[in-house]
Amino acid sequence: MALVSEFLGQLTLSYGTEPEPTFPTVVPARDFDPARDAARIDVAIKTKGTDEQTIIDILTRRSYEQRRDVAFEYERFAKKDLVTALKGALSGSLETLMLGLMKSTVQYDASELKASMKGLGTDEETLIEIICSRNNEELTEIKKFYREMFKKELDKDIAGDTSGNFAKLLLALVQVAFMLTPQQNDIITQSLYEAGVKRKGTDVTTWISIMSQRSVPHLQKVFERYKSYSPYDIQESIRKEVKGDLEKSFLTLVDCFQNRQLYFANRLSEAMKSKGAKEKVVTRIIVSRCEVDLKKIRSEFKRQHKKSLFQTIAEHTKGDYQRALLSLCGGDD
Repeated sequence: MALVSEFLGQLTLSYGTEPEPTFPTVVPARDFDPARDAARIDVAIKTKGTDEQTIIDILTRRSYEQRRDVAFEYERFAKKDLVTALKGALSGSLETLMLGLMKSTVQYDASELKASMKGLGTDEETLIEIICSRNNEELTEIKKFYREMFKKELDKDIAGDTSGNFAKLLLALVQVAFMLTPQQNDIITQSLYEAGVKRKGTDVTTWISIMSQRSVPHLQKVFERYKSYSPYDIQESIRKEVKGDLEKSFLTLVDCFQNRQLYFANRLSEAMKSKGAKEKVVTRIIVSRCEVDLKKIRSEFKRQHKKSLFQTIAEHTKGDYQRALLSLCGGDD
């Protein structure tokens, strides 16, 4: 542990890393006219039985900023909040999807985190997916919007809804991240090995300290070098050393450090494998990534599963919900 303490003392804070490139499937529409869109949505909502297709065509093919402009125009002449109107006109999975699109990516993530900790019981799967897959800049924004939207601190809500080492890891991840220098890679690799496979009983605190640093390029190198210290790769070591939500969290972190888009592609595949797609998971990933990196997730999906995401959605969903997902997917590969 002394080795790790010395190492942590050498870390430098990272605030200004280069933004990641984006690969969105939803981009700003050309010849955009928010007043015209708002009028079309108003007619679609007032149509007997609701014209869902028009609502889908507009809201899934506009950027968040454009959807916000449409909402402003709708309220200006209809004298009604668009979100309230959509709640009254839609239902089920389509309603959930459309309401998700009315939030920015960061607002959506914050609201999904809040929902996962609301009421009795905690949705650990959602907590793990969002907190372990978002980078430091995204988490900083999520924390800010969480505070603005709910007048509470994300850290405190996590601490109140989770416990043990799982809580410690999530709280470490939502703190300010550190950067590793290349010279520290060997120290970290050795520390991971000595805190886990090499000893009897896992030094989980050390693993949490290391895995929560979020220096993706350097941790990728650490995981590669780990094999020279251990007879197991990092995923096998995690499965041997920890269980439950902590195991899922560590594995999610490693998956995202290695290839974040592949992680989401695999999540989508798993969610649609079961009889009756896990629509909650599918909706969350498609909505939260369509303006970030869904195009790259699509290509990873095709490469890994030998079938396009578009075809898989078409096979495992139906109706208006299916049409909305396919529109957000942005095309077949």
